[in-house]
Amino acid sequence: MAETQDWEKLKERRGRLTVVLALATLISAFGSSFQYGYNVAVINSPSPFMKQFYNNTYLERYGRPMEDNFLTLLWSLSVSMYPLGGFFGSLMVAPLVNKLGRKGTLLFNNIFSIVPAVMMGVSEIAMSYEIIIVARFIVGICAGLSSNVVPMYLGELSPKNLRGALGIVPQLFITIGILCAQVLGIRNILGNSTGWPLMLGLTGIPALIELLVLPFFPESPRYMLIQKGDEKMAKKALQRLRGWDDVDAELSEMHLEAQSEKAEGHLSVLSLLSQRSLRWQLVSIIIMNMGQQLSGVNAIYYYADSIYATAGVKQNDIQYVTVGTGAVNVFMTIAAVFIVEASGRRLLLLCGFGICCGACVLLTVALNFQESVTWMPYISITCVIIYVIGHAIGPSPIPYVVTTEMFRQSARPAAFMVAGSVHWLSNFTVGLVFPFLESGLGPYSFIIFSIICLVTLVYIWLVVPETKSKTFLEICQMFAKRNKVEIQLGDGDLPLKGSKENLEDVERVTAF
Repeated sequence: MAETQDWEKLKERRGRLTVVLALATLISAFGSSFQYGYNVAVINSPSPFMKQFYNNTYLERYGRPMEDNFLTLLWSLSVSMYPLGGFFGSLMVAPLVNKLGRKGTLLFNNIFSIVPAVMMGVSEIAMSYEIIIVARFIVGICAGLSSNVVPMYLGELSPKNLRGALGIVPQLFITIGILCAQVLGIRNILGNSTGWPLMLGLTGIPALIELLVLPFFPESPRYMLIQKGDEKMAKKALQRLRGWDDVDAELSEMHLEAQSEKAEGHLSVLSLLSQRSLRWQLVSIIIMNMGQQLSGVNAIYYYADSIYATAGVKQNDIQYVTVGTGAVNVFMTIAAVFIVEASGRRLLLLCGFGICCGACVLLTVALNFQESVTWMPYISITCVIIYVIGHAIGPSPIPYVVTTEMFRQSARPAAFMVAGSVHWLSNFTVGLVFPFLESGLGPYSFIIFSIICLVTLVYIWLVVPETKSKTFLEICQMFAKRNKVEIQLGDGDLPLKGSKENLEDVERVTAF
């Protein structure tokens, strides 16, 4: 009875969101994740004025106006350099987080935000569109790093019963970044011929705040103990994060994780691909990240303006409706933060992809009858909003959370590198292919997205287990049977029963 009471007390204490943990979450998410979202949307609204600047610059240099094809090429480069930079940023994740740590990488990453912010801010004065294209690539590197490192950092700072909620905070700040860019892009604010350079340059401010404030917060205790072997610093960091001195139970769990993966060392991407014990985890994060980006979320936003226009929304008012859609996205991501620990990751993924699949099918029908049926455009608008809601509760935030949870310390950096590369390559592919799909198939292109949503949903239903409130070792054990590897318990046969956190359990997996 006394042991049960001690366990209940420990469990209750672990649920606590301390000031240090809350501030570390907010600062890292605002300083890094916010910029990802902001730079996704920042060039949408001022695009006519930026294209005009490209044309004027060319005219001043060469004495003749720019050809339409060349302008289209330059604009496509300005847009696509961002996800391409994101891909290269993802490739840098593993070496940087292993060398500099999670917090150290986030601080270093601010270089890739502040430098391009200055470049974009002075591009008009310098009369150079090349500066904008190069800066978009560099800020893409920043987004590629932050989209992977922030969830990893927060996942390792969090107690297990808050890991899901705090893991969604980066995605929340991505949606807030998109919304801020949409609001600032309103014609009366900065989305005009004089305001766009300032609008592009503002991305440096969150990075500057993070650079000044984040050094006062702890590094990941798991990184300090398991990878650096510095128990003293790990204990000090844990005490600050948890708000009490007795952190021995959590340190013991980390020691067991370190012991179980001593032989592995830091896994490279190649060794990760050859690890039989991680096979299904790896396939799962690839499928989920591909599903997230290939499910049509970017295409929906691309189509949104024309859908609103057809529904009779005045051209000048479309920008406000777009801001409203962004606000729905933020609101639903906030809802996901509060329900993820109660509902679990799996249910949110299944519901999210299911809603997106249904919305894509209905949107295809609505777009086909939009000209002939007077009330059909309103169905189209409803489909867009329903799709945004579905994507915001599951497909957008949960893959980051699950990527953190499915892998142990030695494999996590390489896993994020793979997940991030797939994420950004898929993003880049949609941006490249969708205009051709749209011109060739028209509204029927959304049927392809609905099939992708359905396939991802079926895979999650069949393969992905629930990971909420589990330790990293327990999640590894859940995948052991599917991976057909042997799991042994250290120090005798101690079954996983009673307390969910039996600290005598040690996992050993057979070699590939």
